[in-house]
Amino acid sequence: MNGEPQITELINFGNVPYAVLIIIVTVIVARFTTRTADQLGSRFTDKRLLIHQLGSFVRFFVYFLGALGTLSVLLSGTAAWVAVGGAAAVSVGFALKDLVSSLVAGLVILVDRPFQVGDRVSFGSWYGEISHIGLRSVRLVTLDDTQVTIPNNLFLTDVVASGNAGAVDMMIQMDFHIGIDQDLERAKTLVREALTSSRFVNLSRPWSVTVSEAFEHGCPALRLRAKAYVLDVRFEKAFETDVTERVAERFHAEGIGRPAILHRSV
Repeated sequence: MNGEPQITELINFGNVPYAVLIIIVTVIVARFTTRTADQLGSRFTDKRLLIHQLGSFVRFFVYFLGALGTLSVLLSGTAAWVAVGGAAAVSVGFALKDLVSSLVAGLVILVDRPFQVGDRVSFGSWYGEISHIGLRSVRLVTLDDTQVTIPNNLFLTDVVASGNAGAVDMMIQMDFHIGIDQDLERAKTLVREALTSSRFVNLSRPWSVTVSEAFEHGCPALRLRAKAYVLDVRFEKAFETDVTERVAERFHAEGIGRPAILHRSV
């Protein structure tokens, strides 16, 4: 009508059976690749992850070659390839938009350095140690050894908190609650002793035990908040466990009770 090629002129319908055959062969080869990778992974368990990664790459190229072969037998003439190339360029452009954004954000992170490898950071609902900063993403390993991959562009808009900001040691805060009628001075002494005698504490940095009123499980309570620096961020949970266990043992041994509803005698 206006000189533009019609869809019937772009596709060679006579080659449709060949295209279908290529698709079938592609699916069969891809499934064979998956089955082979599973079998090799079961046989060589120490190399299982590497084998599955290689299997994924092989399947990608199988599907890519299959798609290329299908298009080569279906498309008729240069105009068809130009049309497909244009559509592919638009799709790739949309797909790369977030990637380019992450690359720019990665450069900003490397220059501005809001955190670095080894820092303990909180981001959203995740907390853990930064294990890798790349141009596309940041890898964070949680305390239960789960690796979380976060695109760099998210750090441009969301809040991230670093616990140690490049230092080896880090401030740790621990709360202990006792009833409001308990021996406060003795409880403070026990918490101080447990805190300062821990093998994980860095006494060259400031430490403190403060007291405030609080509600614990709906009961009035006194909160003893212990703050001290751990020698190395790797010992964060070991430090918390060590102090908490010894405080609990001493509270129990000396009869210092936890928060409870007080009953007055009539």
